[in-house]
Amino acid sequence: MKEAVIVSTARTPIAKAYRGGFNNLGGASLGAASVAEAVKRAGIDPARIEDVIMGSALQQGATGSNVARQIALRAGLPVTVSGMTLDRQCSSGLMAVATAAKQVMYDGMDCVVGGGLDSISLVQNEHMNLHRIVDEELMAISPNFFMPMLQTAEVVAKRYNISREAMDEYGAQSQARTAAAYEAGKFDDELVPVTCKRTVWD
Repeated sequence: MKEAVIVSTARTPIAKAYRGGFNNLGGASLGAASVAEAVKRAGIDPARIEDVIMGSALQQGATGSNVARQIALRAGLPVTVSGMTLDRQCSSGLMAVATAAKQVMYDGMDCVVGGGLDSISLVQNEHMNLHRIVDEELMAISPNFFMPMLQTAEVVAKRYNISREAMDEYGAQSQARTAAAYEAGKFDDELVPVTCKRTVWD
């Protein structure tokens, strides 16, 4: 069995949904920025890459149609490089990295790219396809199956007596720490600069 190692990483900055800097940036463009930079940092011939695996929890619209394959091509990889998109909801990106490792360890591949992305701005909006999203027979088996993450958070807050004030304090502390880390250059080695056009409403 071969050992799988991560030889390089790269990611885009994080932007606010709907009003942030990436609110008009398609999934292929978003993912390609990171993949192209990660391949460059690895210093390998892109032709050595056999697969690009990306995780995405909302695979439709700007992140639909096997966005991993789109990303491979947009990142400048050869047309011979395949792509596969996985959905394991919140752990989709992590699952993609684990699957990439498995392909090296057990499936005879040499170089594989693994990562994840989602575009809340371009997917989770008024154009989102919610037609027949709820399966009534499944609801009879598991009534909470389609519970969204925000509603789940409300359940957790009530169950463990987490007050709104405590959540606000924790959130503000987290944002302050993140801002300080950015200011101190703690994320400089991770980030890829991205040029894009932002949509602004009057």
